[in-house]
Amino acid sequence: MNLRGSMCAIVTPFRDGKVDERAFAALIEKQISEGTSAIVPCGTTGESATLTHEEHHRVVDLAIKYVNKRVPVIAGTGSNSTAEAISLTRHAKEAGADAALLITPYYNRPTQEGLYAHYMAVADAVDIPQLVYNVPSRTGVSIAPETVARLAKHPNIVAIKEASGSTDYVSQLASLCDITILSGNDSMTLPLMALGAKGVISVVANVAPRQMSELVNAALNGRWDEAQRLHFELYELMDVLFCETNPIPVKAALAMMNLISPEIRLPLTQLSEKNMPRIRAALARLNLLQ
Repeated sequence: MNLRGSMCAIVTPFRDGKVDERAFAALIEKQISEGTSAIVPCGTTGESATLTHEEHHRVVDLAIKYVNKRVPVIAGTGSNSTAEAISLTRHAKEAGADAALLITPYYNRPTQEGLYAHYMAVADAVDIPQLVYNVPSRTGVSIAPETVARLAKHPNIVAIKEASGSTDYVSQLASLCDITILSGNDSMTLPLMALGAKGVISVVANVAPRQMSELVNAALNGRWDEAQRLHFELYELMDVLFCETNPIPVKAALAMMNLISPEIRLPLTQLSEKNMPRIRAALARLNLLQ
């Protein structure tokens, strides 16, 4: 599987407390038609923390069904319980996902040896390409580049979604091994691609899939002036979509675009009134409001 391009960390739309399957199908169609290179359901942006196991399985199943092999599906299957991560990853494989994305275990804050053992256990248990997801701002722990380099020797561990926000981290990792690096922060996509990253698992792509795809493809093809121009065009949106906890702003933006209901699950709440005009203005400047 070629892990390159703009990959959408897709939201999970809700309506009346349930997954809105019709809206989810429409979102996936929009993504594929506008150049997104992979769909990533049940990540942080997909509110995996508040999906039941049944819902988690259903969302992965629906993504695979709606995508219908047109682009890869990378299912979020991480957990702070290794046994649960294995179970979710096994379901993703059996359902037909192309790969699995596993966040570092959160709250229990394992040591580097614990992180290594966790990922190795999943990789040994389920024969599917797996991506490590490093996002210390969410989990309270960062997986060291040296640990990732050890993990990269396993044939099932093929990439890392890197969201620490550090170019030094990526430089160190790239000097240690040749694992595929993907940006986990939209605003860091261009800098990380200059260091050799192959793309992004993007929140902004939910709202502006064509523009994010163009940015990443320009960088992949060495058109750095074009990539820089697109980065600056999108920067306001990249910034404002993180004015509150993700995915609060991106769901509000998609609701403004009449693509989903604004519904979000507790403990996350609706976007504050003070930030509504900021998001609407950023969408309007990119002609994204219908």
